[in-house]
Amino acid sequence: MELKSKNILTIVSDDYDDLEFHYPLIRLTEAGAKVTIAAEVAGKVYHGKYGLKTTSDISFESVNPKNYDGIIIPGGWAPDYLRRLPSVLSIVRSMHQDKKIIGAICHAGWVLSSAGILKDVQMTSTPGIKDDMMYAGAKWIDAPVIQDGHIVTARRPIDLPYYLPKLIELLKK
Repeated sequence: MELKSKNILTIVSDDYDDLEFHYPLIRLTEAGAKVTIAAEVAGKVYHGKYGLKTTSDISFESVNPKNYDGIIIPGGWAPDYLRRLPSVLSIVRSMHQDKKIIGAICHAGWVLSSAGILKDVQMTSTPGIKDDMMYAGAKWIDAPVIQDGHIVTARRPIDLPYYLPKLIELLKK
């Protein structure tokens, strides 16, 4: 239970990538972390791209970023919607300002880009949004996982076995 005292926030909306959401949720819970699922509406069922479902614990408006040690943002098509919500961007900016762990995989880089936190950050993402990340000021690298300070990014589901150990390692510190 290496993360027993850690509180992690994850965010969700419809069309999230099933593996990129559920795999971190399972691994972090197994490691002892308390993972809270935030979405636009508390208690609502959200559907992944491939048929899995999850129910949110709290609304974005109810999130106090100070109560969490980090945030995990899954990919899929959900980030394209989530990046448009001021409450989501405010949460990400607050966590960035406080140097809390920020994990983003695949298309989740869109949320970081819209939050304006990628200037001079080394990162990776799905190659499909590489240009978006570079235009946001990131130094994009094609690698399974990249850590730059408190920000950890990964490309796609196949990189989850590299992404989660890096997140857990940082959260233990």
